[in-house]
Formats: sequence, structure tokens, C-alpha cells
Amino acid sequence: MVKYTWDHIHLRTANPEATAQWYERMLGAEVIRSMQQGKPRIDLKLGGANIFIAETTPEVNPAPTTPYQGLDHFGLSVSNIDAIAADLKAKGVEFTREPTTVRPGVRICFLRGPEGVSIELLDRSHKGA
Repeated sequence: MVKYTWDHIHLRTANPEATAQWYERMLGAEVIRSMQQGKPRIDLKLGGANIFIAETTPEVNPAPTTPYQGLDHFGLSVSNIDAIAADLKAKGVEFTREPTTVRPGVRICFLRGPEGVSIELLDRSHKGA
């Protein structure tokens, strides 16, 4: 059987620098700047994953409104979700679903990233009351 492993997530945005700064400031992503084919390139490292950021061009469609068919969101595993959510709210992050327990020991929330990207935070070790 073929073994697949994650390589990257690719985001398109009108403002790659602002998008990179958001992921760095809000989620602690490492920003990696380089040149590719004579043009500036911005990549991120977040939770062990590579995120490539590309500038949109006029023929690129706008982001859909969630929920929609296709890739719906990406999830990040965290510990102490309520403290993390409070910190992100203090930074001005927009939440589309407040932290909630979906089953015993599992608490989630959703936030909106740049370009309308939906990001889930997931705490599988929640020991709430």
C-alpha cells in the first residue's frame, strides 16, 4: 500500500506579507522568506506543517463563504484551549464558533483567518468540569 504524508497547505491572498504576519502574530507560525524564480516568496512553518503563501492574480476567484463544498477548514491541536482562545480574542481574532465541548474530553472552537480561511482549534485533553 502507498504511504502518503503531508507536504504543504497552499494559501492565496492579495497581501502575502499581511497574511504571514497574521499567522505569526496570532498562531506563532515561523515566517520563512526566500526568493523563487527571482520573486519574493513567503512560507510558514506551523505545527510541523508547511504553509505556502502565494499572491493572488486577477483571474483567481474570491474565497467562498463557509460552509461550502471542498476543503472546509484545517485543524490545529492545542492544549488549554480556553486560555488560548482568550489570548486570541484579546489580539482581535474573529471566532466563528466559541470554545465548546463536543464530547467528553474534546473541546473545539473555530476562528477566521485571513482571506476567510476557517481554522479549528482542537483540545483532545480537556479536563473541564
